[in-house]
Amino acid sequence: MSETMISEATAVRLADVSKVYGRGGAAVTALDQVSITLARGSFTAVMGPSGSGKSTFLHCAAGLDRPTSGNVWLGSTDLSSLKETALTALRRERVGFVFQAYNLLPALTVEQNITLPLRLSGRAVERDWLREVVANVGLGDRLTHLPSELSGGQQQRVAIARALVTRPDVMFADEPTGALDTRTGKQVLGLLRTVVTRFGQTVLMVTHDPVAASYADRVVFLADGRLADELYQPSPEVVAERMTRLGEW
Repeated sequence: MSETMISEATAVRLADVSKVYGRGGAAVTALDQVSITLARGSFTAVMGPSGSGKSTFLHCAAGLDRPTSGNVWLGSTDLSSLKETALTALRRERVGFVFQAYNLLPALTVEQNITLPLRLSGRAVERDWLREVVANVGLGDRLTHLPSELSGGQQQRVAIARALVTRPDVMFADEPTGALDTRTGKQVLGLLRTVVTRFGQTVLMVTHDPVAASYADRVVFLADGRLADELYQPSPEVVAERMTRLGEW
């Protein structure tokens, strides 16, 4: 298969990616020779014990951090070839982020928060697309509200809409339900599942929750900075059982 065909079918690819913090005897290997491919239109969950390298994996895949060695591609773009200015522009224009902390600007309305990435990159707001995104996240009657006037679940919906409005190649979600109660968390997970199914969005989600992971097509397990296993469309029970055995790997 040609490189062009691979890039068309692939949203993110990591090849032999390692990340080492510190030097000498104080060096800590957070990622160790990780290679993985994420198909376009897929929903992947990343799990592992504390300190397994989950956050470092997400940061390297999203271009938030540079690996010590190895390569990361977003589509056909090799992130290691980009200078910092170009990498910043790529993150703003081709990547969407959803974090546990909603990271909304309190002085801006819901609509202003959603469209902020477009304004920062000098792009016009596509009103039809904005209406579709807002309708799908259930915020049609909240556009003029401030974040302080919304529930936690509604604020996370704003964050998801903000990540979607740029039509990103990939949406990265870091513990997106960590600050939400169980019922609201399931609503947000259902929404992430919908953006994959309905919009063909690619989602990579880091989570510690087996229930959250079960919404994904594929669950990837990290242990000691290395890929330990993967499961496809598993139940929460199967995910939880696999997590308990990671220490034996």
